[in-house]
Amino acid sequence: MAYQSYSDNKALSLAALMATSLTLSAALPLQAYADDFLEEVEISGYIEPELRFFSQSPNRPGQDANDFSIAGEVTFETFWDDSDQWIVVKPFARWDMRDHERSHWDLREAKYARVMGDWEFRIGIDKVFWGVTEAAHLIDIINQTDLVESVDGEEKLGQPMVQVSTTQDFGTFDFYLLPYFRERTYPSADGRPATDIPVDEASAQYESSQEERHIDFAARYSNTFEDWDVGLGYFQGTARDPILNPGLNSSGQLVLIPYYAQIKQVSVDVQATKEAWLYKFEGLMRNQLGANYFQASGGIEYTLYGIFDTPEDLGIIAEYIWDDRGEDSGNPFSNDVFAGMRWALNDEASTTLLGGGIIDLDTAALSLSLEAERRLGDDYFVTIEARMFTNTPQSDPLFSYSDDDFLQLRVAKYF
Repeated sequence: MAYQSYSDNKALSLAALMATSLTLSAALPLQAYADDFLEEVEISGYIEPELRFFSQSPNRPGQDANDFSIAGEVTFETFWDDSDQWIVVKPFARWDMRDHERSHWDLREAKYARVMGDWEFRIGIDKVFWGVTEAAHLIDIINQTDLVESVDGEEKLGQPMVQVSTTQDFGTFDFYLLPYFRERTYPSADGRPATDIPVDEASAQYESSQEERHIDFAARYSNTFEDWDVGLGYFQGTARDPILNPGLNSSGQLVLIPYYAQIKQVSVDVQATKEAWLYKFEGLMRNQLGANYFQASGGIEYTLYGIFDTPEDLGIIAEYIWDDRGEDSGNPFSNDVFAGMRWALNDEASTTLLGGGIIDLDTAALSLSLEAERRLGDDYFVTIEARMFTNTPQSDPLFSYSDDDFLQLRVAKYF
């Protein structure tokens, strides 16, 4: 009965998301729907089976050593008015054999955009990225993380928004009105990788009485000064990263209950390009639950072009991540060092390899990752990903993943 109630809540949330998008779309100019202004709609997308193999025994009944799923995404886009107006719709869906929470769908994008001189207006559902560092995207605040898709936080849910941008001689200004909040996705009790204590999304709590209907606001200024790219950001609204508090669900089982606080956040990101060197920094100051704290990440990336007289490039990356709250914050990266390499073969198959590791300087916990990509022919793309969590003590926030090392294979068919 509890699961049925949760499914109903999910359906209501998705319905609310669609209603928000339709409400926003209703405000579009009428010519956006007039056939005389629309050119041919372009359709593209992919279908992607996925296999996951876990090297360790699961720690919960219902979990398994392997998993199969299949995902797909379709993009519909059309441009008119000399490409000053366009509409993009991008639905995504996945079916998972074992994890019912990973079987989900989402509108990654469903937006109308128009350019008018130095101004650009967007309305609907969209994805926005802030940040420059490789290991941890600390200041990326607009979209919610789709955690069931990837544990590295790279995959994001579509965010309903109204965006206004203007580019002037002294820089670019972006303003965002965010009328609906998306809760973070989490694996079910049968899913892997996952926390040892399952997260009960149905019991999510909010600091704001408006809950997911709280209206958030964000703004950003960016500019380039010779070799330097600089961004300044501000966000006020519901935190995308919840606090996980232990509690009991309706069945009396121990679970983690997400709590979404209200925050005010100021951020900065800087990247300098000096020949083969990249210098990166991003940091934020946040006020949450009456307390202020600071997070930062910075480092370097050096690229060796044409190594061994070949077309191949090798990038060497080193970064440091810091949180002034320390390990008690629940943030797995509070005093950590990342080192990695990015290898691009620059061949016809677009073969790339990214590998690295993050070591916690307080607990000595080590997490390793390897991602390899290669195109097969014109329409297929193969991705191999491996994750390993080792030497992780119970005091480390990543301890729950210490028995969830896995190898993942994806083969995407594009059309």
